[in-house]
Amino acid sequence: MTAHGASREALAAARERLDALTDSTAVDAARVADDLAAVTALLDREVSLRRVLTDPAQAGEAKAELVQRLLGSQVGGPAADLVAGMVRSRWSQSRDLVDALEELADTADLTAAQKSGALDDVEDELFRFGRIVSSSTELRAALTDRKATASAKGELLRSLLGGRARATTERLVTRLVTASRGRSLEAGIESLSKLAAERRDRMVAVVTSAVPLSDTQKQRLGAALAKLYGRRMHLNLDVDPEVLGGIRVQVGDEVINGSLADRIADAERRMAA
Repeated sequence: MTAHGASREALAAARERLDALTDSTAVDAARVADDLAAVTALLDREVSLRRVLTDPAQAGEAKAELVQRLLGSQVGGPAADLVAGMVRSRWSQSRDLVDALEELADTADLTAAQKSGALDDVEDELFRFGRIVSSSTELRAALTDRKATASAKGELLRSLLGGRARATTERLVTRLVTASRGRSLEAGIESLSKLAAERRDRMVAVVTSAVPLSDTQKQRLGAALAKLYGRRMHLNLDVDPEVLGGIRVQVGDEVINGSLADRIADAERRMAA
């Protein structure tokens, strides 16, 4: 989504909250994706509710409480909390909130794929699906036919992708085709491919320290790891008084043990070499 002004800031904050939420092993990112997609559909349909939730004249806390009352029994707690946080923010236009929710639903699905090691396959499958659609006028017409029902389009996609693509790919494409929200099929696939690429370029470092890290230590460690691995780095922090050497950092399959100062110094030496 292309956001401007207040909506850009609100979207950036929501992305950070989603990352922090789905980095937790206790959270089912695919469930969060389903829940956010359901809220997207609701607010796309209920224009008056959307306007209430983005009305700058209404107190943010009041809007968050309304979200919890409406959604608390309909979606999981993580998704309801995330949406409640989003309506506390200021949005330039009411539609921007729905666009943001749609993006976050897709991002949550891609995060689930990343956690299961399937993200590269999903990115490749999205690309190949886009090529198939662009080369078949008949298929594109069937998938974009406004007279066709969502269930008919979903069945067509199951016949095309079922058993041949990752479940995440099928879910993403099915949402795009059955709830396009005015986007062209090509633009939607391009947007999904971009989100997948951004997710692939982001790495997560699970940092377990004997004592909580200061803000300065977190910044130095994050910067050193980002330079060392050449990728954006998100720190998922935990505290364990018994951790060996004072700190343990895991990036993918690589585990680094040792004192914080020693590891940063070593990273800086390796970068300078």
